[in-house]
Amino acid sequence: MKHYWEQEVPELITTLQTSEEGITGKQVEENRKTFGENVLREGKRQNVVSVFLHQFCDLLVVILVAAAVISMLSGNPESTLVILLVLVMNALLGTVQHVKAQKSLDSLKQLSSPSAKVLREGQKQEIPSREIVPGDLVLLEAGDLIVADGRIIHNYSLQVNESSLTGEAVSVEKTAECISGEPALGDRKNMVYSGSLVTYGRAEVLVTATGMDTELGRIADLMNEVKERKTPLQVSMDKFSRALAIFVVIISGLVLALCLYRDMTMLDSFMFAVALAVAAIPEALSSIVTIVQAMGTQKMARENAIIKELKAVESLGCVSVICSDKTGTLTQNKMTVQSIYIDGRILQPGELDITNRLQRYLLYDAVLNNDSSIVDGKGIGDPTEYALLEMFRNVRVRAKELFTEYHMTEEDIRQVLHRKEEIPFDSDRKLMSSKYHLHGEPTVLTKGAVDVLLDRCNHIQYSDGICPMTETERELIGEQNRRYSEAGLRVLAFAYKEEKEELLLENEKDFIFIGLVAMVDPPRPEAIGAVERAKRAGIRPVMITGDHKITAVAIAKEIGIYEEGDMALTGLELDCMSREELDANIERISVYARVSPENKIRIVQSWQRLGKIVAMTGDGVNDAPALKKADIGVAMGITGTEVAKDASSMILADDNFATIMKAVLNGRNVYRNIKNALLFLLSGNMAGILAVLYTSFLGLPVPFAPVHLLFINLLTDSLPAIAIGMEPSDAALLQEKPRDPAVGILNRSFFAKILAQGALIAAVVLAAYYLGLGEDPLKASTMAFATLTLARLFHGFNCRSSHSIFRIGLLSNRFSIYAFWGGACLLALVLFVPVLHGLFRITALGGLEMLQIAGLALCPTIFIQVYKYLVHK
Repeated sequence: MKHYWEQEVPELITTLQTSEEGITGKQVEENRKTFGENVLREGKRQNVVSVFLHQFCDLLVVILVAAAVISMLSGNPESTLVILLVLVMNALLGTVQHVKAQKSLDSLKQLSSPSAKVLREGQKQEIPSREIVPGDLVLLEAGDLIVADGRIIHNYSLQVNESSLTGEAVSVEKTAECISGEPALGDRKNMVYSGSLVTYGRAEVLVTATGMDTELGRIADLMNEVKERKTPLQVSMDKFSRALAIFVVIISGLVLALCLYRDMTMLDSFMFAVALAVAAIPEALSSIVTIVQAMGTQKMARENAIIKELKAVESLGCVSVICSDKTGTLTQNKMTVQSIYIDGRILQPGELDITNRLQRYLLYDAVLNNDSSIVDGKGIGDPTEYALLEMFRNVRVRAKELFTEYHMTEEDIRQVLHRKEEIPFDSDRKLMSSKYHLHGEPTVLTKGAVDVLLDRCNHIQYSDGICPMTETERELIGEQNRRYSEAGLRVLAFAYKEEKEELLLENEKDFIFIGLVAMVDPPRPEAIGAVERAKRAGIRPVMITGDHKITAVAIAKEIGIYEEGDMALTGLELDCMSREELDANIERISVYARVSPENKIRIVQSWQRLGKIVAMTGDGVNDAPALKKADIGVAMGITGTEVAKDASSMILADDNFATIMKAVLNGRNVYRNIKNALLFLLSGNMAGILAVLYTSFLGLPVPFAPVHLLFINLLTDSLPAIAIGMEPSDAALLQEKPRDPAVGILNRSFFAKILAQGALIAAVVLAAYYLGLGEDPLKASTMAFATLTLARLFHGFNCRSSHSIFRIGLLSNRFSIYAFWGGACLLALVLFVPVLHGLFRITALGGLEMLQIAGLALCPTIFIQVYKYLVHK
């Protein structure tokens, strides 16, 4: 069967079993049974309880639960309580984050909720949109939200804003004529689509699809099918958790077997194993990662990047491809006059002179033959028309003696010169004409498409008079129009004639040509620099737009996205490419034009198959599936629909591409800080593991009680780790290439650092242990606990950066100072308050022992700082 846009009206009426009087009541019921109500289905969602329980499906969590049970059985209820409390808090954090998302379909349903005017059995009715069925005859007029897909059968200058589906803000002029072939959605001029807005004119539309069969419904289906990918950090942490869990199980098993071999009691053997497990697992790690990411979101919010999902913060740091919409993100989303062809030469808008008769007639045409206005600096009406008003406002008046007359606003001129007659613009004629009395003569002012208006001109005006239009002049004007079009500019032709007869369609001819005005939605000034920074940072910028290919390529060249040798594709050309062809060429394609929602998902998937981390920007309903599919979905805060915002993980409050690069810098900094915090936690834990292993192999008393390690891991370690997470960003991070998401955090060099730094701290801990062991095991355990705690607090300064503290400055992160003294105060509280000694299983220490602890704890930090200084020197 032919597509609806290819069918003539009689054929269409037969296909849909309706008439020009509208559908019958009986047919309404039959169609509703066949097609259902005009609503969007909602995908199945996970309930809160299952989300909460899913947070415990982790091997490390299972090990900690086992450690809690053993602690309870061995008479350590305080250890059990602390472990379980941490696990529940982490589960609650994960559940809250999940419940706050997944609202996209709710917004899509709200878009389809208004009422609609229909003609049924010759009677005009207003009904809820959910009751619309295929075959209904809908009556559209300016201001209506279109509630179903349909084919226009009678058109009266209808213009529709389809930006929510195509991404382009300029209203589309519609027609009732048939269209052949397979045009892109934005080129189906005789169709209207659910979720679009009527901005001008009216039409009668035959409904062809409702509910999930509409383009809007197809997008909802795509969103249901899209599965979210784990972030690179989540993948790294999953690998790390598995490796650590296996390590903990093996080492704890070995220690347990060794203790039993040495004829230790079962209870003491289990206590050694539990102490090792608790020492190895950084219990506060997930909370610290969440806190560091949350602080990153606050910083980004201050820079106009609002993060909806914490996991998106870190993902930004390894983004390697940014697929950006053109309109409003890379460009200003505001049509601006760029060039004027008049009097046989090219002028800039600021060069127009209102005292020149020819140029004055161009300005008359631009201002009077225009239905838009500018109120409080905001354009109202068609963007092309209020761009002409902006041009008029910026005209330079050269004759100062004419100050009073020529410093009028467009509204002043309109009040003085009243419109006598008009023929509104329509998509068939591609012209707009209006009649005024200018300089005492009835004058018709006309503007429109160059090819149409040029054919209706038989004269041309120059500064020195009016001449007959010759073929040579037509060719010159046509050549200039071609140059403008190839540069991606939208071109309007202007003409006039003096005529006393009534303004009728058949009289729209014999005009005097004035000139051409070329306009464009210009690039944001900061976008060019942002694209350059993205390239230096190893990030590939790609433009995806609903605009025409020529316009898109021209803007992409100006911004720096499109370079010599790159490819540009339309959505139809992309449809013709196989998956293998797309994957083979994806790295050469810089521009995609006239794309559909499925096209956008294909582009994202192709980059992801190459192992790239993809950020996708968008503002319309049509962008939502791709925003959800991308690793980072970036919605526009000003022009974005609620659907796009809900499907995204980040919202740009200023709709600016440059803000994405600021967010990438922050994301890289967050990841670096998380990695440094992880180094801090794991090297400290390694010290505890080595100390426990050493004493177990030599058959010495256990150096730590589980409560010691929990105190260190959850309290004194958390403060420096959070402070490390607040380390300020460095612009040099944008000089680095994006990190490879396939490379986990725990690589060979990182593990070597953990082992070396852990061994240094373990050495001074065991030295303190032996100093105390000369008196009794309790004092040995107390000194080992205090030394490990203080050494790890000092170690927080080592893990702030790969550079020495002399280079980055001790006070450049004041939070690290606060964290050190906060942890030291907590340690002092435990050591000097007798009532806490029983809870923490320690004994009182003397002044000499405290000095020994402080001296030993400082040694690893001195060694590491001197090493860093010498290496970087």
